[in-house]
Amino acid sequence: MIFALIAAAIGVGGGILATSSLFVGRSPGAAERLAKLAQYQGYIGLCMFGWGVWELIDSVLSLGWLATHPLTWGFMLASGVAEFGVGMLLGFGLISTYAFRGNAMAIQKGNAIRRSLVRFQVPLGFLAILTSLAYAMLWMI
Repeated sequence: MIFALIAAAIGVGGGILATSSLFVGRSPGAAERLAKLAQYQGYIGLCMFGWGVWELIDSVLSLGWLATHPLTWGFMLASGVAEFGVGMLLGFGLISTYAFRGNAMAIQKGNAIRRSLVRFQVPLGFLAILTSLAYAMLWMI
């Protein structure tokens, strides 16, 4: 249960960071609070990325659930997509520092991919928040 709450907190935190562009313009104090969370953006993104990869692999391995538990399987897939996408976008700086170390061509290609995916950041952020909260509720029941 504690693991589910930690995963939910990371998912909600990452979702808030991904949707931060909507919050900063509406509240003057939001920029300060989000700046405190943004210093951990790369690490939150890296955790979300890893969790998303795990959920996507698990949803492929659990394709049998599609016949018996289609709603649970769909939730697992949606959660995996949201966590993977937001994690990749938020953790890109940290991931590229270690994965593309010294390879300028790989960094350029990675930046091009990131620029094309940024338009999905806010919807994926909301999806990450919703699926993380639902995930925590499922484990509380």
